Amino acid sequence: MLQPPIAKRAPARLEKHGHVRMDDYYWLRDRENPEVTAYLDAENAYTEATLAHTEPLQATLVQEFKERIKQSDASVPYKKDGAYFYSRTEEGRDYPIYCRKLGSQQAPEEILVDVNVIAQGQEFCSVATPHTSPDQRLMVYAADLVGRRIYNLHLQDLETGQQLETIREVTANAVWAADNRTLFYVRQDADTLRPYQVWRHTAGTDPVGDVLVYAEDDETFGVGVGRTKSGEFIVVITAQTVTTEVRYLRAAEPESELKVFLPRKRMHEYGVDHAGGEFYIRTNYEARNFRVMKTSDPSAGLEAWTEVLPHREDTYLEDFDLFRGHIAVTERKEGLLQLRIMARDGGDHYLDFGEPAYVAHTSANFDYDTTLVRYGYSSMTTPPSTYDYDMVSRERVLLKREEVGGGFDPANYRTERVWVTARDGVRVPVSLVYRMPFEKDGTRPLVLYGYGSYGYSLDASFNAYRVSLLDRGFVWAIAHIRGGEELGRQWYDDGRLLKKKNTFHDFIDCAVFLKSEGYGGELYSWGGSAGGLLMGAVMTMRPDLFAGMIAEVPFVDVVTTMLDDSIPLTTSEYDEWGNPNEKAFYDYMLSYSPYDQTRPAAYPHLLITSGLHDSQVQYWEPAKWVAKMRTMRQNDNLLLLHTEMRAGHGGLTARDDRYRETALRYAFLIDVARESGL
Repeated sequence: MLQPPIAKRAPARLEKHGHVRMDDYYWLRDRENPEVTAYLDAENAYTEATLAHTEPLQATLVQEFKERIKQSDASVPYKKDGAYFYSRTEEGRDYPIYCRKLGSQQAPEEILVDVNVIAQGQEFCSVATPHTSPDQRLMVYAADLVGRRIYNLHLQDLETGQQLETIREVTANAVWAADNRTLFYVRQDADTLRPYQVWRHTAGTDPVGDVLVYAEDDETFGVGVGRTKSGEFIVVITAQTVTTEVRYLRAAEPESELKVFLPRKRMHEYGVDHAGGEFYIRTNYEARNFRVMKTSDPSAGLEAWTEVLPHREDTYLEDFDLFRGHIAVTERKEGLLQLRIMARDGGDHYLDFGEPAYVAHTSANFDYDTTLVRYGYSSMTTPPSTYDYDMVSRERVLLKREEVGGGFDPANYRTERVWVTARDGVRVPVSLVYRMPFEKDGTRPLVLYGYGSYGYSLDASFNAYRVSLLDRGFVWAIAHIRGGEELGRQWYDDGRLLKKKNTFHDFIDCAVFLKSEGYGGELYSWGGSAGGLLMGAVMTMRPDLFAGMIAEVPFVDVVTTMLDDSIPLTTSEYDEWGNPNEKAFYDYMLSYSPYDQTRPAAYPHLLITSGLHDSQVQYWEPAKWVAKMRTMRQNDNLLLLHTEMRAGHGGLTARDDRYRETALRYAFLIDVARESGL
């Protein structure tokens, strides 16, 4: 019988607020220690050996993915600065190829970046979408070859083909000024990876001479840089969880001084765009769910702003796109995204999508002088689709729907949305998809997916991989729990800080409801990152509820991590989780932190993943958690840890590697369900 690796115990004493915790596996934090690498390798070998009997199934799944997902494909071109941009993939190659056509879509194709070339000889390769200067002569692209989200910016002269200078070890965030030679980019702190500086670079010069434009000293804030739709302004956005401050300068005057749009004030979040000679502001000033205001003179202050779209208690205003005759507004109501078209001369209307659960979003709308708004749409049964919608005639044109092979027919599947009453009386939406015919008889295995943090909303989108589970009888459900913003800002506020446990309780209550209504027999759950925290917290609260669980790169050592301000993300997330240097937050975190709450119990089958180079959830969190659970669990269920030694938070980047990663997870679920007789 296979024996799992047992990590050595080397108790470390951790004390805060007079409370002492003994951490037997604190030593696993030392990535330079050969014993750490040896332990991770041993866990990987154990996982591989334990799941070796599923290798034929994994191979079958990979083949299904390849048949279902079109191997040679191209995105719909979008127009910007007189050129049409798109990306495409080729069969037998793992990475996208970024292209453009100058002037018209009938022009010859020019390859901007072939990521397959950059990836040659690399175990990991992440390349951000390249950006061209407004005159289409210069290009910059960002490449990370480790997985730590530390990029090199590569500049190129597209007319001559000459490779210019490289700006090393920065973020991928960069924008061109209007002079077609100045580039603004963001640099991160070397230790915490907090983006905190904006620099100015002149193409063709040594980056050693670059100029620091702005530095953010408050460790709870990060910075980003962008350009308004009009192209007239560069904006520097300084933000943390509940506060924003924007600075701006004219893109045609890149060496001018930044001006503050509106000084930061705690709890005021705002974003700025510009078009048609006016600034438009999405703001939560006296508007919890946000509203849109405008001004032609930022120096006049907030009192001079005029309202464009008022606040509504039942509708969350997520985003907007500006056009000469219209504003396209993305809203959330009752947990669903809606696209609202507002005519500047009066009147508005909504697009009807005709399904109970879906995702819709505007995309790639760079042209101000048009009546067409481009948007993307999908549901759990409808593959990703790209539309152009005429805001005047209300004509909708489908430009592309992702082709799904392998015999997929959307008529064979059904999606629905149900509402669950949580223990405190709050109604929580759940989206489901399953293969027909379907009876609510409690015989199907059901996977419940969740996240519930950072105000990030999970939408009911299509997933071509998921069909392999549905075709094997699984039901897939998404719990839209508190901590996201599906039902507005209050939904987020009620799932963070000292209300964080609402997130976990909602997920548990959704699972109990789905089982009681016959949607599933045995329950399985899946979540990643903060969703991995969700998995851990739910498991320690209700170890009996789920038969199996997948926790990807899980944030499970909450107290220790949030007390360590030397690692990435800590200081910028005090308003998400709380600051444990304050006793009230320390005690509350301690009461749900999965690593601290691990107790002797009969735990479900577990597959836990991590990445050695993860900059968001350090690899040692899941490693410590597994090591501790090995000494605590009171049954023989699977407890598997797979650490990707070549990647970071998002996993591997090559297409075939992603197929194999997904196949491993699916095979785990299918195998456990088979063992249970489902």
